[in-house]
Amino acid sequence: MTFSKKVKIVEVSPRDGFQNEKKQIPTAVKIDFINQLSDTGLSVIEVTGFVSPRWIPQLSDHAQVFQAIHKKKNIEYPVIVFNKKGFENAKQAGVKQIAVFTTPSETFCQRNANCSVAESITRIAEIISLANEVNIIVRGYISCVMACPYEGATAPHAVLKLAQKLLELGCYEISLGDTIGVGTAYSTQQLLTLLLKSISPEKLAVHFHDTYGQALTNIYVALEKGISIIDSSVAGLGGCPYAKGASGNVATEDVLYLLNGLGIETGVDLKKIITVGRFISNFLEQVPQSKVNMAYHSTAT
Repeated sequence: MTFSKKVKIVEVSPRDGFQNEKKQIPTAVKIDFINQLSDTGLSVIEVTGFVSPRWIPQLSDHAQVFQAIHKKKNIEYPVIVFNKKGFENAKQAGVKQIAVFTTPSETFCQRNANCSVAESITRIAEIISLANEVNIIVRGYISCVMACPYEGATAPHAVLKLAQKLLELGCYEISLGDTIGVGTAYSTQQLLTLLLKSISPEKLAVHFHDTYGQALTNIYVALEKGISIIDSSVAGLGGCPYAKGASGNVATEDVLYLLNGLGIETGVDLKKIITVGRFISNFLEQVPQSKVNMAYHSTAT
């Protein structure tokens, strides 16, 4: 079996990890957390979302967080935006990279972005046009690529159509999100086989939630298919506030353990990631959803 020699980890805990947490996280804790992540070897850290505080109160301090963190030259610090207002606020804060969102599910799009799928594409096109004017690069997210909590199974061809559209509009990379974590090795293989017939693997990332414990298995399938970009979250933090039953993202600690075991380079220090995971888990007063983290904790105490 031949895998990519190097995999890029996109750390999403400060945004996707925090957005569903009920306990309010102080701005200072978020800044400290992100600064600690910057010292682990990560090359991409999704910092926050420039979204309405009415919809996601946990991210209401987006500008303060982005501007206060210590940014390293070799690290990208993207943020997610949903509309023109969010983009303008992000631009004003000095953001250099953004992510935009859509989904094949009409219901999920209404719940998550308060618009139809067609409207989300129109918004994205406008945002990308504005971003191009100021040299801000754009990543695309497609949620519910396996299934939607409201509409059931997602047709792979619907995902392909959206991915092609986002690339056509100018997204440099597409992250495929299994938002409710129902994907299996078979469904992952089927989806990626279809997409890779017309899209280069260098343009695709995978974003698995671990609701049924299948995330690492699905990531392995993606690696077999030549995918070399993986979204993950320290301590398995995360979940979507608009997807009932969606548990956390796959834990960065567990992903690194898998990749290290396969001899795949990431540039990320597993022990440092574990330390950061314990830091935020202790603050949130919860058990980190990472087998590696928990094993490390039991041997270090």
